[in-house]
Order: sequence, then C-alpha cells, then structure tokens
Amino acid sequence: MTIKLPESIEDTLTLLNQGDYIADRSLATTLFLALKMGRPLFLEGEAGVGKTEIAKVLSQALGRRLVRLQCYEGLDVSSAVYEWNYSRQMIEIRLAEAAGNIDRDHLSTDVFSAEFLIERPLLQALRKDEAGPPVLLIDELDRTDEPFEAYLLEILSDYQISIPEIGTIKADQAPIVIITSNRTREIHDALKRRCLYHWVDYPNAERELEIVAAKLPGIDKTLSAQVVAFVQALREEDLFKLPGIAETLDWADALTQLDQVALDSDAIDNTLGALLKYQDDIARIRGSEAAKLLDQVKAEVSGLNAVGS
Repeated sequence: MTIKLPESIEDTLTLLNQGDYIADRSLATTLFLALKMGRPLFLEGEAGVGKTEIAKVLSQALGRRLVRLQCYEGLDVSSAVYEWNYSRQMIEIRLAEAAGNIDRDHLSTDVFSAEFLIERPLLQALRKDEAGPPVLLIDELDRTDEPFEAYLLEILSDYQISIPEIGTIKADQAPIVIITSNRTREIHDALKRRCLYHWVDYPNAERELEIVAAKLPGIDKTLSAQVVAFVQALREEDLFKLPGIAETLDWADALTQLDQVALDSDAIDNTLGALLKYQDDIARIRGSEAAKLLDQVKAEVSGLNAVGS
C-alpha cells in the first residue's frame, strides 16, 4: 500500500517525528514544499547535523525504497548511472561464434540490450516501484567533480537518462530527491536552481535535548542535560571541527555505556574521542579547559532545574 505524502507542514513534522527526527518548522516547511512541488531538496550544512538522516526517515516513514548514491572524487557514469556487463557480452559473442551463425548487426543489437545493462543508483531511482517512487539520496555532492554535477542536470530537470545504445529512459513518476553537501566546495548555481534549498544548522539546546531523548530514551535526564549543555558550549570554542548532532549522540551513548549519570572531569577526558575527531581539538579541551566548561555547565543545568522546580 502506498503511503500518501504529507498534506501540511504539521503533517510533515509528524512524519519526521515518527522517525525520531526532531526538525524545526523552517526545515519541515521546505521539505513539505519540495514534496508538494516535486522538486529536489538541496540540504547544506556541517557534517553530522542530520542531513542524510532526513532521506532515511522519509524512506522509512513513507514505506519507499531508499536509493543512495554516496559521492566521492572521481565518481563517474559507470559507478553512478549504468555500465554494460562486458563479461556477459563477451560470452554471448563467443557462443554466437561457436554456433557459426553470426549476424553482426543483430548480435550488436542483442548485446547492447537491457539484459546486459547493470543499473547503478541513478538509473535504479527512475524505475517504477509498487510502493511509490523511491527516495533518491545523493549524499555529499560536494565531494564530486563539476562535470558530474553537469551530468545531473538532465536527471534533475526531466528525470530521465540518455543511454546512446538504447535511448532515453524516463521515470513514470519522479523520485523524491534529497541532495546533501558539507560545503567543502560551492555547488554550481545551475544545479541549485533546480532544487529547493535549506541550510541545516546546529540545533539549539532545547531541540538537541529533544533529539537525545528521542534517540536514547533510557539516558539519565541529568546526564543528557549536561551533555547537551557541554556540547553547546564547545560549539562556541575555536575548534577545527565542531561536534555535530551525531557526535552528541555518540558521546551520550558512550557515557551511558560507562554507567555515568552525570558528567565529571575524568569521564570527559577519557571519552573526548567520541565527541571530537581531531587530536589538536582534544588536546585543547582536555584537562583545565574541560574542567572550566564543566563548572559552567553544572551551574547552567542547576539553574535550569531550579527554575523548573
């Protein structure tokens, strides 16, 4: 059974909440419009803020197949779109030669038919699916080269792919397209014009606390409040790589595995590798700086608890 797309911004928020994705209203609005208008959604933001997760949640909540293209430098058509099964084609040619009845024109047509086509993610996403058009995730597009961006223009404009030996393959229904970028380089305007755009920022403390509670329902409330306050304070520091939501969840989970119910200096120093991913950042925070931030966090959380009571 095909699950209907959300019919309002509130429905979109509810859909995301079902997948434990706590979104702000501006993101839900842009996502709703992208689904309503049938336009790709282009999400930019720092690594670890939850861009990729949106596609996963949409796929799960709508019961649609998730087709993921993980981008990297040097990505080409044979890896992203299609390639021919050359070994099978050679076997077919050898069998025809052995049979002694080679019609070269007919054989050429046979070996370049759909039977010998290996479909990669972009072509797979154009195929019809009983559950409805799939969710196509083009992840970390900024890692690819500009020529590949140019190749995407036809797909994102008309949802079709041209294969010289076969012709044009066009989707009966456009897939739901989510494109992410960590902004390690600028994406060309020609591609952005075909999309609706949203910058996914770090969450404020209130929303991050909701995310931790949703993803780690068994966590101690005092610990989660202190973890979020500590991470929020870290994002004010001049670090090489600020921790994202993914790192917050990893750190909170690690502390829970160690049976921590509150932060202390030793726990912070011993587990910073779950939160910070560069040695220079860890060395800067570990010790006296972590202790100073911890004092700040405890005072802040105590103050909030006093207000709440």
